[in-house]
Amino acid sequence: MAMKASLQLRVGTQLTMTPQLQQAIALLQLSTLDLRQEIQQALESNPMLELDDEFGEQAVGDSPEEEWASEIPGELATDSDWSDTYQDLGTPAGGTEGPDFERQAEGQSLHGHLAWQLAMTDLEGRERQIAESLIDAVDPAGYLAQPLDEIRDGLRAQGLDNLRGREVEQVLLRLQQFEPTGVFARDLRECLMLQLAALPDDTPLLPQARRLVRQFLEALAGGDRRLLKRRLGLDDTALNTVIELVRSLDPRPGSAYANVDADYVIPDLVAHHDRRGWHVELNPEAMPRLRIQPDYAALVRRADRSDDNRFLKDHLQEARWLMKSLASRNDTLLRVGREIMARQLDFLERGEEAMKPLILADIAQVVEMHESTISRVTTQKYIHTPRGVFELKYFFSSQVGGGEGEGDAHSSTAIRARIRKLIQEEAPRKPLSDSKLVTLLDEAGIKVARRTVAKYREALGIPSSSERKRLR
Repeated sequence: MAMKASLQLRVGTQLTMTPQLQQAIALLQLSTLDLRQEIQQALESNPMLELDDEFGEQAVGDSPEEEWASEIPGELATDSDWSDTYQDLGTPAGGTEGPDFERQAEGQSLHGHLAWQLAMTDLEGRERQIAESLIDAVDPAGYLAQPLDEIRDGLRAQGLDNLRGREVEQVLLRLQQFEPTGVFARDLRECLMLQLAALPDDTPLLPQARRLVRQFLEALAGGDRRLLKRRLGLDDTALNTVIELVRSLDPRPGSAYANVDADYVIPDLVAHHDRRGWHVELNPEAMPRLRIQPDYAALVRRADRSDDNRFLKDHLQEARWLMKSLASRNDTLLRVGREIMARQLDFLERGEEAMKPLILADIAQVVEMHESTISRVTTQKYIHTPRGVFELKYFFSSQVGGGEGEGDAHSSTAIRARIRKLIQEEAPRKPLSDSKLVTLLDEAGIKVARRTVAKYREALGIPSSSERKRLR
């Protein structure tokens, strides 16, 4: 069958992602800590960049006297759809496999990992409360840091009457099956025994390894091979195999998980108040100040076409774009941050209960950017306020209720805060039901359904009224 060749002309429009635009979008996505690492790598690889001794609000070194500044476009676009540059997690490039959850879980705390596993179990009621207390008692190495008697007494003080030590031990045995293997152990011996118990039964010399851990750990620590050979009935080769097996175990199973609670963030923005009102500014200590290395820049002005000069010119162009991208990032971040806080002044004045409904489209329309850009610029970007340090995403919440006027609408964050306050102030022996909470919220001008109240209460981790009454 013959195939006929043909020539067709198609006319269309397509967004071309330049390397500079890709860099600007990538920098916009990074947190301040990650961006500082990126800048450090650029300083190490690009001789045209150097670090100013000073830190300042103009954290990218836009010097007006630099003649090449005019060669860079005045507007560096950061406003394109996320999928233009990065594949969506749900539809990765080159296949149909789902997202890499292991990579996403990097940085998860040990407590967070244990809590996630608990949520996947069928433990409920008293057993779940016991399990939560046991998780709270785990130290960073994965060991149970409190004696079971103290944990049991603490649970009794929380309202678990007639709690027996056997109940706590049964829940502990269940939790000792969690990952990482060896977690919830009360001492090194138990930790190693839990790991040996998880090995296949056909593991060579497994019974001898279990006996060594159970009875002769002190002899192993002291290097008493003669005693070990005699008591375990092993020759040198077999003993070496057993010792290698024991030493392959992890004496600190929890240490593989990041201690996220100890991580810190550097606020990108600072909100402060003076006689003139509220102000939002870039954090002058968040980002180092960069500049073009003047000696190398002078060499670039030579007209020759040597390889050395081409090398410097290429790095000079990279440095220019990095500095321009950083300036664009700071400008975008400041514009978005100021607009968000202008909408949430009541929060700064009165707290969570005064939070206004706010969605990405509200800010995107005002600053004339795509909603995906607003999403990127508010993720892992933080603002320091007199009420604490908050991620910019925190200030977005959906609208609940609504009537004739704009004032009838309330944010979900404000409603959750009001529910928490009402429950904190309730009579201990007469806790508020969800229906009663609906009535009290209605009296305050907040109209929500009972199922919405129940959903918010559960999201806050607050038990139902009957459970609260029983726990008290």
